[in-house]
Amino acid sequence: MQFKPLADTGILLPEICLGTMTFGEQNTQEEAFEQLDYALDQGLYFWDTAEMYPVPPKLETQGATERIIGNWIASRGGRDKLFLASKIAGPSQGGSHIRDGQTRFGADEISAAIDQSLSRLQTDYIDLYQLHWPQRPTNFFGKLGYGNAEAAEDRAVTDLEETLTALQYEIKNGRIRYIGLSNETPWGTMKFLHLAEKLGLSKFVSVQNPYNLLNRTYEIGMSEIAKYEGVGLLAYSPLAFGYLTGKLRNGARPAKARVTLFSRFSRYSNPESEWAVEQYAQLAEQHGLTLTQLALAFIKQQFFVTSTIIGATNLDQLKENIQAFEVNLSEEVLKGIEAIHRQQPNPAP
Repeated sequence: MQFKPLADTGILLPEICLGTMTFGEQNTQEEAFEQLDYALDQGLYFWDTAEMYPVPPKLETQGATERIIGNWIASRGGRDKLFLASKIAGPSQGGSHIRDGQTRFGADEISAAIDQSLSRLQTDYIDLYQLHWPQRPTNFFGKLGYGNAEAAEDRAVTDLEETLTALQYEIKNGRIRYIGLSNETPWGTMKFLHLAEKLGLSKFVSVQNPYNLLNRTYEIGMSEIAKYEGVGLLAYSPLAFGYLTGKLRNGARPAKARVTLFSRFSRYSNPESEWAVEQYAQLAEQHGLTLTQLALAFIKQQFFVTSTIIGATNLDQLKENIQAFEVNLSEEVLKGIEAIHRQQPNPAP
């Protein structure tokens, strides 16, 4: 297990973060506890959740993931051994049923969201508190570019300075320790960093965005920010909803797979992605690797990645994912990946 710095905080985090968004939907509390116990035993003390979880977002299950983690903490203790991350939901996009739709990033909404997350998590602080997605209309959740539709949409947006000031207040009061972004763009990231510097407020220390062999859009703009501003990536969806495990090759749809259970998860379901998956799978086989190993090892070898968020619906998957980080890809394999990427770049942004 390797450890990487979280910006300039002085904190080192494991290169693997346990994602939990299936807890309370695809995973029972008992199954979740099994994963949490195993993860901690393997040195994975960095866990990521959100007030919106589990997915898909529904009124009747909202908050269940945080509750399960809170029950684990109450049962096992050892809160001080964990680095716990959560997120405040933005407007629409699955957040409209949360806190009666009060999902802007103003002081009152942030305070209320933290109140409820702390209660569910049965703790008095959150290590890393992230804005789950921007309030403003922009290109995230499957949109490659920022175009006329996004530019024309008129939406009331909380002033970024107000958001930063509210988060600083919560840091000062000890309810959150560090702040992060998620599903953010280069403009949003740099604007927040500039404002924090200008106002003398705490800076965002991470960006949680999608990054995998089928979606390398982070390399366009965001990776340069990571280099010069020191704000690393928490890479989510590293296995592309299971497509990069190989279990969905040739149209296969295992009964318990997320894309089988929930039709809304169509981000990676297109002919271009399926072609690319097949090429990556064949490349892995040529070098005696599994597709999972190829996909996860590729991510961990990128300079801008602080940690990769892995999620699993059973313990065997979790074990396989953790073991994949023991692999280091050769230059030959990396050249093979680039050759495929040039033929089909970012088929699933």
